[in-house]
Amino acid sequence: MPELNLPLNGVMTRVRIERACPYGPPSKPLASRIAYAAAHVVAGEDGIDWESTLAYRRHLWSYGLGVAEAMDTSQRGMGLSWEQARELIARSLEEAKACKGLIACGAGTDQLSDEHPATIDEIIAAYEDQCDWVESHGGRVILMASRALARTAKSIEDYRAVYGRILPQLQRPAILHWLGEMFDPKFKAVADDFDAIETLYGVGYRYKE
Repeated sequence: MPELNLPLNGVMTRVRIERACPYGPPSKPLASRIAYAAAHVVAGEDGIDWESTLAYRRHLWSYGLGVAEAMDTSQRGMGLSWEQARELIARSLEEAKACKGLIACGAGTDQLSDEHPATIDEIIAAYEDQCDWVESHGGRVILMASRALARTAKSIEDYRAVYGRILPQLQRPAILHWLGEMFDPKFKAVADDFDAIETLYGVGYRYKE
């Protein structure tokens, strides 16, 4: 049986996998639905192990999955800076072209510090910067939730103003992604307002074509 090194209670431990997964790469492209995997990066001695990181993406593509790159459900906001994410996005998009792999990339506002307040205009500018980076490298945007916007917004109209500015500028329809408090406690105040979230998605839906 295969074995893996996994962190258990803060200690790297050799774990035996008792049952191997029987699922293998499909013989033809998946047709029933589109699925994206929010892939992690592989750490090396001096930062990101780029070859292993990209090899993992090639592995996911071989199973017919898309890659949701540089996402807040994998590494963003948990140690990967925007500067590192920029390089990850550029490298993965180049790899996707070579492999004909399905990919979309997270764009948010995490270049703004959690320690300092931001204005709505600054939040819009941060989104624009990240969206432009993704699209300038040939990628499709996954518009992620913004801690800065959750902290700054006074009403759903602030969300409408931000999303209404960003979405019409994009070259391709965006995928809207929202984190609830189970992923990030800093979104609790907004996550409790389900009417606001429904309206937010409605703003995105208007620009889907």
